[in-house]
Amino acid sequence: MLVKANTKYIRVSPYKLRPVVDVIRGYSVDKALAWLQTNSLRKVMPVRKTLLSAYANGKNILALDVPMDQFFIKEIKVDQGPTVKYFKPGAMGRASIQRRRLSHLQIILEKKEVKK
Repeated sequence: MLVKANTKYIRVSPYKLRPVVDVIRGYSVDKALAWLQTNSLRKVMPVRKTLLSAYANGKNILALDVPMDQFFIKEIKVDQGPTVKYFKPGAMGRASIQRRRLSHLQIILEKKEVKK
C-alpha cells in the first residue's frame, strides 16, 4: 500500500534541501523522524511535517493503528519550484538581481509486509 504527501512552495532552495532528503531516503518513518529531530536546521522542519503528514495519510487510509516502524520511505524527491526575483542595490548605483528559489517536496511511503 503506497501513501504520499506533497508540500509545495517551501522557501528553501532545492540545492540546500536535497542533502537532507538524501540522508533519510529508504529509512523507516520512526528512524527518519529520530534523525530529523536531532538536526536543528531550519530546513528540516518542512521535511519533518511532510513525513508526519504522509504517515497520518497511511494510518487514515488503512483505518488501523499502524506503528511508525511499519512504514518506510519508498521515494522522496525535491523538485524546483518557482523562482522569486527581486532587485537590491548594487555597486555604482546599479540594481543587482536576487533570486529566491522555492522547492516542492514529495514523499511516498510503503507499508512493510509482516511475515507470519
